[in-house]
Amino acid sequence: MNRDIPLAEIILRRYEKPYQTDKRELMKKICLSLGLLQPGDSRDVIVDVLLVLDEARKNKQQLSSDEIKTKIIETRTKYGLEMKGIAESNIRRQLKRLNDSMILDKRGNMYNLSEFSSMGEIFSNKIEKFVIPQCLERVKEYLSELEK
Repeated sequence: MNRDIPLAEIILRRYEKPYQTDKRELMKKICLSLGLLQPGDSRDVIVDVLLVLDEARKNKQQLSSDEIKTKIIETRTKYGLEMKGIAESNIRRQLKRLNDSMILDKRGNMYNLSEFSSMGEIFSNKIEKFVIPQCLERVKEYLSELEK
């Protein structure tokens, strides 16, 4: 077993305050802020995955990966974006990342944002209260061990 594989991981970035901007740009900043997207990355389909799931959340609707892909194509067309990263395998990889990050739930082949919660609630309940404290505590354990 490789001990360098993290048990949990969180990347947080701070950007300027959000001003009047469209919903996709807001979701992109959220993805960048949470480390789900790297700065300058042109393959930003994860932004569209979250937009689609956030829209479905409002109706407590679960979506299959095929439905997500269809809605992503509609979203990217609406915003005049290239169809980069929309291969089924890439969409499934992004869904797995979001599932591993506790941002979405998967039941069978159906997906929805965790407990149909808003992104704000997910951040507060899953990341801020669960992942961050555990990561901070482990860093402190390593720092304490270093002091010995």
